[in-house]
Amino acid sequence: MTGSAYELLGGGMAAGYLLGSIPFGLLIGLSRGVDIRRTGSGNIGATNLARALGTRFFWYAFALDAAKGFGPTLVVSVLAGRWHLPAWLALLTGVAALGGHMFPVYLKFKGGKGVATSFGMVLGIWPVYTLAGLGAGVIFLLVFLLYRYISLSSIVAALGFGVLVALLGLSRASPVYQESESFRYWLLAAVLFALLIIVKHRGNIRRLLAGTEPKYGRQK
Repeated sequence: MTGSAYELLGGGMAAGYLLGSIPFGLLIGLSRGVDIRRTGSGNIGATNLARALGTRFFWYAFALDAAKGFGPTLVVSVLAGRWHLPAWLALLTGVAALGGHMFPVYLKFKGGKGVATSFGMVLGIWPVYTLAGLGAGVIFLLVFLLYRYISLSSIVAALGFGVLVALLGLSRASPVYQESESFRYWLLAAVLFALLIIVKHRGNIRRLLAGTEPKYGRQK
C-alpha cells in the first residue's frame, strides 16, 4: 500500500473506533435520569432503552448508533474512491466502528450487540453491501411485524444479509455482479459480520428456545 493508504487506514480506523465507542443509548438514558445498565437486560442498546423510556427512544438510539457506523465508513469509502485506494479500507473502518460499539473503551469494553451500527456500516459501502443492507432491513421489519421479537428479527436479518451479499455479488443475473476475484473476501467478511451478531445474541437465542424471551413492548 502507499503512504496515503496507510494514513487513511490508520485515521479511519481510529476515528471509527472512537466514534463507535460512544454509548448513545446509555447517554440518552442518563439524560432522562435512567441508567439502562441497571434496568431490563442491562444492555446499552436501543431495545433496552425503549423498555426503560418508550418506543420513540428506540429510534433515537438506533439512528445515532447507525450513524456512527455509517459516517466514518462512508467518508473513507468516498476518499478511497477519489484517491484510487483499495475499497477494503472502508470495510476496515466500519469494522473498527462496530468493534467500538461492541467493546467501547469508554465503558471498559462492555458494549452493545452491534445491530444498528452494523446496519449503518454496510450502508456506507456501495453497491453490494448497501443493497444487501437495505434488504436485511426489510427482513428485520417483516420478522418483527410477524413475531415482535427484536432479537429474532436481528438474527434473521443478519443471516439474510450474508445470503443477499452472496446472491448480489455472485449471480451473473445481478445488476451489481462482482467479477473481481477479491469479492470472496467481501463475502467472507459479510458472513463473519452475521456470525458476530448471532454470537452476541446467544443469550437471546437460549431464551427464545426456552420461550422466555420478552416480546417488544412487554417486560419480563
